[in-house]
Amino acid sequence: MRHMPLIDALLPEFDREMGLTRRVLDRVPDGKFDFRPHPTSRTLGQIAEHLTEMPYWTTATMTQAGIDGMQKPDGYVIPETRAALLALFDANLKNGRASLVGKTDGEFNAPWTLRAGGKEVFTMPKITVMRNFVLNHMIHHRGQLVVYLRMLEVKIPSIYGPSGDEQL
Repeated sequence: MRHMPLIDALLPEFDREMGLTRRVLDRVPDGKFDFRPHPTSRTLGQIAEHLTEMPYWTTATMTQAGIDGMQKPDGYVIPETRAALLALFDANLKNGRASLVGKTDGEFNAPWTLRAGGKEVFTMPKITVMRNFVLNHMIHHRGQLVVYLRMLEVKIPSIYGPSGDEQL
């Protein structure tokens, strides 16, 4: 049996999940970025901004040996409108996807380290980072965002099946 390169297995899932996340981000209402369902919850704007980081983390994962999660990229501006969220997501996605294409199994198996304030949080193979730290993490926060949107009575797009508002 022939081995499927890791990129061939990852890229279709990456494209699908990024597309679904963009659909949800496109529903974030301007003027509601400060909404939070509970005093200890992140705001809608903070969760939406965090989702725009996931494709950036793809670039950081595939082009570096690690990052410090406490540091933002040079020139980073916090998006304050839906248009700014989508522009940042799209720019990060373009770069993130480009950083994946053509990668070898050896590159995916290379170690990658996340630090927070200089302290190591974890080191794992880049393929595991892509699956857990990027895609699964994004799916988790996308689910949070959908709950916030529902609480604000925003129509929810279909994701893995129909929503209460939209068929496939």
